[in-house]
Amino acid sequence: MQTHNRITILALGAFLTACGSSSSAPPPTSAVPVAPEPTGPTAPASQEPAPEPMREVEVVAELDQAPGNITVTPAGRIVMSLHQFYDPKLRVATLDDSGKLVPFAAGAKVDSVLGIQADRDGVVWMLDNGMRSGKPRRVIGWDAEKDRKVADINLGKAAPKDAFVNDLVVDRDHDTIYIADPAGGTNAALIVVDLKTRKARRVLEGHESVVPKNDLDLVVDGTPVRIRTPDGQEIRPHIGVNPIAADAKNEWLYYGPMHGDALYRVRTADLRDASLAPAALAERVERWAERPICDGISMDDAGNIYITDVGSNAVGVIGADRQYRLLAQDPRLSWPDSFSFGADGKLYVVANQLHRTARLNAGTQTATPPFHVLRIEPLAAGVTGR
Repeated sequence: MQTHNRITILALGAFLTACGSSSSAPPPTSAVPVAPEPTGPTAPASQEPAPEPMREVEVVAELDQAPGNITVTPAGRIVMSLHQFYDPKLRVATLDDSGKLVPFAAGAKVDSVLGIQADRDGVVWMLDNGMRSGKPRRVIGWDAEKDRKVADINLGKAAPKDAFVNDLVVDRDHDTIYIADPAGGTNAALIVVDLKTRKARRVLEGHESVVPKNDLDLVVDGTPVRIRTPDGQEIRPHIGVNPIAADAKNEWLYYGPMHGDALYRVRTADLRDASLAPAALAERVERWAERPICDGISMDDAGNIYITDVGSNAVGVIGADRQYRLLAQDPRLSWPDSFSFGADGKLYVVANQLHRTARLNAGTQTATPPFHVLRIEPLAAGVTGR
């Protein structure tokens, strides 16, 4: 094995160990070529609209615990996971009117949750990665208004031993959930969950659109993200598919590796088609746009894709021209992690300083409260909860 590949696998293993897994990455999987980038007419430069001005960043709450991901229910409740890198006692919480965190869905007895999304009926779907205690990976649906569990789906063989089921998209038009699993890097994949049959399938494993680029390092505030291994080495991790979002009509799924420079898309109908051979599905993946390293994405009704630009303490956007640009930048956007459109039409984002945790700062903890829930004015309205 070449030295570069050996270091990459060590980095991914160390990252997953930091999350609570002791599994090592499996052998590399051959990537299948991505379909050619779609083409279409481009408006003359003179017809292009002037760029939108940079957005103001508004503080919604200052927290003494670090959030993981965020969602807002149609009724306006702000619900968030608490990031497991900080070993919080609370797993999932809601933000009350005074800005305090209150336990949410305690009866679900989750192990460790990052991905979380509310659907149009007010059910909050939580992705339990099980990495604190080595428990099975599962998806739990919790009715936020009736305070009761409505679904509990074990992902089974669709989530291998080194799975790090991280983020999700809930598609109630087709009763399907799409999950991003960066796993060990070379075996990163998407997971498709049928909410009617409660069955899960692993797709696009090892494909170019989900595996990390090992020549891209994340640098925040001038310092590269580093993991210190038990033998004292410092390794720069490279993480597979993490950002994931669907358009308002649930026709296209957009996604890509965290450590990547492109965003990809595939039709959700193709993901749901279990009869498609792996190679046939791979051929239908499109490379959509260039973008920076990011942790989370969201999409509005006009097709604008919002990006958590971690290395720039910023929120960026890819518009109809498929070009990336900054939309908001603020020192409080310190590792912007995930988005959710609110019932008020604003775009919410949480910032959790992950680059300052001991696990991603070579063993030295420098993260300090407050951690932030922020919001900005989006370019267009979006689906509440996403």
